[in-house]
Amino acid sequence: MSGVTEHVDVSVPVRTAYDQWTQFEEFPEFMEGVSEVRQLSDTMTHWTVDIAGVKREFDAEITEQLPDERVAWRSTDGTQQAGVVTFHRLDADKTRVTLQLEFEPHGVVEQAGDKLGIVDRRAKNDLERFKNYIERRGQETGAWRGTVDRPQP
Repeated sequence: MSGVTEHVDVSVPVRTAYDQWTQFEEFPEFMEGVSEVRQLSDTMTHWTVDIAGVKREFDAEITEQLPDERVAWRSTDGTQQAGVVTFHRLDADKTRVTLQLEFEPHGVVEQAGDKLGIVDRRAKNDLERFKNYIERRGQETGAWRGTVDRPQP
């Protein structure tokens, strides 16, 4: 498994940043290579992505969600990946969004891209696009304030 950690500071309150992040179907607006995300249930999403010209689909399960703090997930089929995004209040109108991903690159192209830091740059650029998206809007497009408790080992 490979990993990446990136963060961005956004000029919106923590609730606004968190609420927008819970709108998974909006991810194609700011995530490169994400064609579609469908919310199947409170804890399941279906993703369609294009990685280096290769279309992939997979389901992901939200494994933990704490309003204004964190959203964690893991794929349940297809591309193996897991991640967490955390939200840190810097002041009343500024939030640090930190993204941590672990993934298994498939094939020569993805493995080379991983070694060349392409995944790191994509994550950084996606966060920058999220920053621009939410700051330009000034408010979230929706929210899901439910809690998903971390599974017990």
